[in-house]
Amino acid sequence: MNLIADSVCYSGRNMRKAPPKNGSLSLPVQRALRKFGQDIRDARLRRRISTALMAERASMSRTTLGKIERGDPGVALGNYAAVLYVLGLSGRLGELADVRHDAVGLERDEENLPQRIRQPRDPSHTKPSGQ
Repeated sequence: MNLIADSVCYSGRNMRKAPPKNGSLSLPVQRALRKFGQDIRDARLRRRISTALMAERASMSRTTLGKIERGDPGVALGNYAAVLYVLGLSGRLGELADVRHDAVGLERDEENLPQRIRQPRDPSHTKPSGQ
């Protein structure tokens, strides 16, 4: 039984929100997704792979592939990853949020470093707690 209420789909134990509309994403994110989709399309064309063959290799419909190539935010990330795999570009997917490339995160980590480091106390110089 599927009930749809307030844009939330309840299906058994799984509860998923409806895919975001483009209006709910910031303009830079929308532009980045469109560019990503166009880059995927260009890579497919450079390899001279038809949409039908690409969709088959990525185990998806041509409709889903078309959405990916338009940068649709409602398409599952796994589908984007499958297309990148078919194109031989999936290795870089793991680098997107790699901590080594996170300048802001690394800077914040440096801010939280301790100002000084104390040596642990020598247990022989402490008084026994029972006296």
